[in-house]
Amino acid sequence: MNWDWSALEDFMPRFWDGVLVTLQALVLGSLIAFSLGLVWALAQRSTARFVRWPVTALTEFVRNTPLLVQLFFLFYVLPEWGPTLSPLTTGVLALGLHYSTYTAEVYRAGIEGVPKGQWEAATALSLPRTRTWTAVILPQAVRRVIPALGNYVIAMLKDSPMIAVIGVLDMLGEARQFGAQTFQPTESITLVGIAFIVIAYPASLLIRSLERRLVRS
Repeated sequence: MNWDWSALEDFMPRFWDGVLVTLQALVLGSLIAFSLGLVWALAQRSTARFVRWPVTALTEFVRNTPLLVQLFFLFYVLPEWGPTLSPLTTGVLALGLHYSTYTAEVYRAGIEGVPKGQWEAATALSLPRTRTWTAVILPQAVRRVIPALGNYVIAMLKDSPMIAVIGVLDMLGEARQFGAQTFQPTESITLVGIAFIVIAYPASLLIRSLERRLVRS
């Protein structure tokens, strides 16, 4: 195997384009996952069965089907019923929806971990239900689950190359296309592998540090 620095140099502009797409998918997908996950968690605690049962069925279905199948469904099947989305938008939605079902379980665990006395204190103070959730329960629950949510961000980063199957050229997609065109895949794919480590490892260290701080406080 001969390492060709000129091939790496030629790949760099496309590499940075791929990094931008990867980060866009990661950030926007995370925002969707965190927001929807909280909605699912609260809906599953609803006393109304017509709310709780459909949400539970949806989250179980999404969580138990592969992300790859969901990508194909949103990109190829959903347009048959009307809405047509760009490949990047589809990829972001698929990542966000898929991981929202996991973050919902994280939020659920955080909510159930709030001491019972906090609920009783809010009731004793005659706080409205909305005020109880926003001022008492959710701040404590979210604080408990931040490290777990951070782990799902890293997992989403590692799953982000899957969006290449619908034509979104993230880092790995750009590397594979460059390798197919130049017959020199070694340099580009090696660089992408290093890039994933450079992004993921500091993030994991940050999450561990945050977890230790939350435990001490």
